[in-house]
Amino acid sequence: MTSPASVDTRDAALAALRELVGRPDADFHDGQYEAIEALVEGRRRALVVQRTGWGKSAVYFVATLLLRRQGAGPTVLVSPLLALMRDQIAAAERAGVRAVAINSTNAHEWSDVLAQLDRDEVDVLLVSPERLNNPAFREQQLPALVRRIGMLVVDEAHCISDWGHDFRPDYRRLRDLIAQMPADVPVLATTATANSRVVADVAEQLGTLQADTGAADAAPVLTIRGPLARTSLRLGVLRLRDSASRLAWLLSHLNDLPGSGIIYTLTVAAAVDTARLLRDHGHDVRAYTGQTDTEERAESEGMLKRNEVKALVATSALGMGFDKPDLGFVLHLGAPSSPVAYYQQVGRAGRASESADVLLLPGVEDRDIWHHFATASMPDRERAERVIGALGDTPISTPALEAMVDIRRTPLELLLKVLDVDGAVHRVQGGWVATGEPWTYDAERYERIAAERLAEQQHMIEYEQTDGCRMEFLQRSLDDDTAAPCGRCDNCAGGWFPREIAQAATTQAAESLDRVGVPIEPRRAWPTGADRLDVPVKGRIAADEQAGEGRALARLTDLGWGNTLREMFAAGATDAAITPPLLDACIRVLAGWGWAERPVAVVAMPSRSRPLLVDSLARGLAEVGRLPYLGALEPMNGAPTGQSGGNSVFRLAGVWDRFSAQHLEVPAGPVLLVDDLVDSRWTMTVAARVLRRAGATDVLPLALALRG
Repeated sequence: MTSPASVDTRDAALAALRELVGRPDADFHDGQYEAIEALVEGRRRALVVQRTGWGKSAVYFVATLLLRRQGAGPTVLVSPLLALMRDQIAAAERAGVRAVAINSTNAHEWSDVLAQLDRDEVDVLLVSPERLNNPAFREQQLPALVRRIGMLVVDEAHCISDWGHDFRPDYRRLRDLIAQMPADVPVLATTATANSRVVADVAEQLGTLQADTGAADAAPVLTIRGPLARTSLRLGVLRLRDSASRLAWLLSHLNDLPGSGIIYTLTVAAAVDTARLLRDHGHDVRAYTGQTDTEERAESEGMLKRNEVKALVATSALGMGFDKPDLGFVLHLGAPSSPVAYYQQVGRAGRASESADVLLLPGVEDRDIWHHFATASMPDRERAERVIGALGDTPISTPALEAMVDIRRTPLELLLKVLDVDGAVHRVQGGWVATGEPWTYDAERYERIAAERLAEQQHMIEYEQTDGCRMEFLQRSLDDDTAAPCGRCDNCAGGWFPREIAQAATTQAAESLDRVGVPIEPRRAWPTGADRLDVPVKGRIAADEQAGEGRALARLTDLGWGNTLREMFAAGATDAAITPPLLDACIRVLAGWGWAERPVAVVAMPSRSRPLLVDSLARGLAEVGRLPYLGALEPMNGAPTGQSGGNSVFRLAGVWDRFSAQHLEVPAGPVLLVDDLVDSRWTMTVAARVLRRAGATDVLPLALALRG
């Protein structure tokens, strides 16, 4: 029998829902009210796994309104992406929910937000998971917030899991936050992308944490899971032979795709290059990556929502939570590494329309890119022990620590977060300290994660190759037991997309991929902390010792020449003389350089791994340019040391005082300095300093490849 209180709650919840969506006839989807009731009446912990567009945000906004009416404190909503925060705040305002955010882009507003919290004028506070480890926030604001918190919401909760988004360690910190909260504070975790393994992992953590609070009669986590089929999506896979064919197809048929949409790529370089190609041939598109300025990203999101562009060419930076209900298509140039990730991204389309097109154009390079990203985020035992050993009781800043442990800034920051969550280090005002707690490398856990990622990559290959229903395949990959043929995908209903490619588009794509010349920006300042490694430099590099702006044929990640260069620089590749096509491409780089003064001589870098390649390239350029080839710089003091991936201080120390030009007759004038691969740019910087001191008036670095 339904109690009067439950009826009152449902009536109030339904009224709030209709205000939120702006429709007087709106009603709850299956499971929505059950989740709201569990949070408001039962003060439960709930995990909601529902497809994109089902209305997960409605659950926590409506629950917030009802809890606030009962006198509860503000809801804390942990949200992973800035784009998602913007959409969530806009949605909250429609329902009369007062929502504010604290994140890295609005530091100037933090004092106002905190004042609003003190006056109890905030219903929902949105924070990023990273904010939970900000010392000032954690020590000054979080304790008071925990005492007043009315509900905790963890959006995109699959990130809590070991198999979650980018191995994001800050999500694991939520365990500590929940453990600090009163036992009767409801917790809601939501996601659209979780298979049974991830669901069990998240539910176990939430349930264990509830028991940890001391509530002997703690109820189990309520899991509400619905069917994940997206009836509006028309899925397809088009396998083409290479990058040029995929780009040519896109040039031929982008305007045939319905409405406006998203074109996903696997790398930043691919997004930028593809957007440039499409713009050059009359298509109104924009690139959107993690390297795009925050203001430009917000502007691009708005333009897509208003249909002012045909597409955003994006990396996964445009993903979770981006809300354009009428998005007409999602196209992938290269496949994500798992069906879970793919379902997440295609879920942007067709949220409030009867039909949207989803097409995957996989690439032969996909596996290499998957491997790179999978290994880049995984903690390394030796590096972790090096970091712990370098820390003590006195705080050390990240830049200072970087100079001590030979780990680049981005992987170092990720590793510190993992060690912080593991309890081995702690972030405080002024930097990082060691906790003194024993730490062991959980090899079994990381091996399990690595094995699972490989299995998910294989599932993605199987999705590409299946002759069965594609939507059914995705549902089964997400352990949805309601999976059934969709009747709409290319395997169910036949190929719905054209396959022909216009000859003009083929030519245009080939010309774009054949584009050569990437700037190599010169180093202008020495890294902080060089003196600690006996390198006697600091501050700015003297103007008369700097390299000039250089050029590389291409980046290793480029769609065009990048494919050739990746094979050349692959582990185990044989050193060989430069090929005529590569030499011709480098000559075109020189022809388009536009330098102020033509070089007067050519010098090669000494190479341990590819001496034949570098020497033949330098000799070939000298011959074509009718320039004297002076030979290679002479290795000194045991030759350069160090591997790619180290940080600036150690990379500099590994090449400092390791080159000599005394045996070369360096003329006054610009010198072309030839190398195979540029990574940190410190090798070129030190070599240029040697040549400038030997009499060169400028040094123009030229390399086959630029890493990145």
